[in-house]
Amino acid sequence: MRKIHIGLLGCGTVGTGVARILLDRRALIADRVGAELVLKHIADIDMDRAAGLPLASGVMVPDAWPVVEDPQIDIVVEMIGGQGIAKDLILRAIETGKHVVTANKALLAVQGNPLFAAAADKGVDLAYEASCGGCMPIIKTLRESLVGNRIHAMTGILNGTCNFILTRIFEDGSPFADALAQAQAQGYAEADPTLDIEGIDTAHKLAILTALAYGMTIDFESIYTEGISRITPLDVQFAQQFGYKIKLLAIGKEKDGRVESRVHPTMIPADNLLSHVDGSLNALKISGDAVGDMVLNGHGAGMMPTASAVVGDIVDIARNMMAGLPGRVPLLSYQPGKIRTLPVMPMEEIETRYYFRFCVKDRPGVLAKIAGILGRYGISLRSVHQKGRQVKGTVPIVMFTHMALERDVVSALSEISALDEVVASPMLIRIEDDRED
Repeated sequence: MRKIHIGLLGCGTVGTGVARILLDRRALIADRVGAELVLKHIADIDMDRAAGLPLASGVMVPDAWPVVEDPQIDIVVEMIGGQGIAKDLILRAIETGKHVVTANKALLAVQGNPLFAAAADKGVDLAYEASCGGCMPIIKTLRESLVGNRIHAMTGILNGTCNFILTRIFEDGSPFADALAQAQAQGYAEADPTLDIEGIDTAHKLAILTALAYGMTIDFESIYTEGISRITPLDVQFAQQFGYKIKLLAIGKEKDGRVESRVHPTMIPADNLLSHVDGSLNALKISGDAVGDMVLNGHGAGMMPTASAVVGDIVDIARNMMAGLPGRVPLLSYQPGKIRTLPVMPMEEIETRYYFRFCVKDRPGVLAKIAGILGRYGISLRSVHQKGRQVKGTVPIVMFTHMALERDVVSALSEISALDEVVASPMLIRIEDDRED
């Protein structure tokens, strides 16, 4: 039986999971592939990380570069992360004719265009299923299963940390800081959670997905990105009262040659399938012209779910090698010569619906002033609710709008914030609701 040799770079959480699957399921995988996948080397500066793995002598090494240069290695699996040495190792692997598997969404989102170009020029595969959505086959679905569809829109919950935090706020009424502390205590959030809670991790994934869906170069810098740190239990309660839930959504849409690409907290109807995706789970709703709406749902992170996706990529490449067909599926779904630079719509040009919450002094005429300013900017109100006092001397005013232009909303809220009667920065949450015109 043919042997395909694998070099694993990095033996952290996911790397260890990859090694376990390759070792524990070696016979099963061989039966399915028709070749033996041999884990020849694992490179990690911390040699103790592989202490629990049943490795033969010499498999664990402290330096990744000899693994990349080893002429026997067929597939390099990069699990180091970051945008420094990982990029250099991937480029060198490609230069030496090796296929590459990575879960490094930050690297692909920010520097992926030259990496994919290099792999295409060399005729090797660069696989990255685990970069977006953990065990969910999002990449394979867009590149292969939906190849005959024009993708109208993608809406996704793509960060388990944020989804866990918002679930805790919804179910327990916990303030954001307490919900974050719970996420950290249970291992869902890092000690420094910035990439997650500020929406950056989700934006990395959206940059990759929009490239796949719309045949465009990866454009992370143009994605509007807003996190969840301002979300309060009060906003979650108001959302629930009016039939909504708040989720951090990645939203990608294409219309008339331009792409909407944005990440922000969003109110969605309680009967939307994504409203029922709670805890650390992820989900992506894809709308195609042939399939209609479909939803992928599963664990977006974690050792074994992510490792499962990585091993799936390894097996895909092994099968291509067995058939002598590397590059059988275009790396970014479209043929390299058909990938274009598409303009990403500036956020100020987005039209959607809005939830506003104002904290105002309890005085007559305040509501009329606020409504008057909104009216001057052409912002039509669907409903207005003045709630009971939350703090002595102040009251919250909650408003839901019809479709409005982001530019007008920003200008109006700036003017409203300057009113003497407004005692705190207004809260704005965008609404995605297909049920309304």
